[in-house]
Amino acid sequence: MSAFKIETVAVIGVGLIGGSFAAALKHAGVVGKVLGAGRRPETLQEAVRLGLIDEVVSFKEAAQRADLIFVAAPVGAFEAIFQALAPWLGPKTIITDGGSTKQNVIEAARAGLQARVAQFVPGHPMAGSHEKGPQAADPKLYVGRRVMLTPLVENHPQDVETVRAAWQACGANVVSIEPSQHDGVVAAISHLPHWVAALFMEYVTQSDDAALKLQTAGSGFRDFTRVAQGSAEMWRDIFIANRPAMLAELQSMKAVFERAEHALRENDADWLEDMLDHASKARRDWQDQGS
Repeated sequence: MSAFKIETVAVIGVGLIGGSFAAALKHAGVVGKVLGAGRRPETLQEAVRLGLIDEVVSFKEAAQRADLIFVAAPVGAFEAIFQALAPWLGPKTIITDGGSTKQNVIEAARAGLQARVAQFVPGHPMAGSHEKGPQAADPKLYVGRRVMLTPLVENHPQDVETVRAAWQACGANVVSIEPSQHDGVVAAISHLPHWVAALFMEYVTQSDDAALKLQTAGSGFRDFTRVAQGSAEMWRDIFIANRPAMLAELQSMKAVFERAEHALRENDADWLEDMLDHASKARRDWQDQGS
């Protein structure tokens, strides 16, 4: 049992990420009360029914009553959320987030929270699912998963440790990283895979023989395209927010595609086999490391 305890947590955006955070803290027995806020009343009522949150509140009430606020909304909405919280924020209340990009979120926090920005500790859990909504929440979603914190120079060390402890209570492994490093890394290993899966689905469904392709698709197709089921609003905001890093990764990816296409055109079986063998071994080694 964790020694960490926190009296009141408010979750803004009680879907998969926010709902799982609430569920994990409750499951660990480290939180007294969980408040929920957001823009969709039906989602919040469903979260109450499922026991993820104890009470639906306004942003004002969340800011006034919570010891820790977790923002789990689409990143495009963050600045407005910070602006709504700022006038009512208690002096000791800590805000953190689950946004998949960090530099733009930090900019939004500086604009929205202004003098209160020191109370915001940015973070990003490297966990998720193609499922959406509070019904997808899982108290074990973060167990063994990595959470990256990108603390601000203004943050009080104890506030950072409080956020770290909250995630550790959820079962996560917590690391700290610079915001620019974070956005570049996740563009490659999180955002680009979703981009490719979504574009591939677009390609297949726009084909003249789309029905036949989908009828004959098997487990490989299912596994490869799974992430394309994610929230369109959330991923739109992520791609736009992380545009510079995404464009850089796309250029690098294009070079690999072009080299592979050249090998296929030239019937370069040796290069293709070496590439496939390297990819297979790299994937196997990554899996063996417990990822």
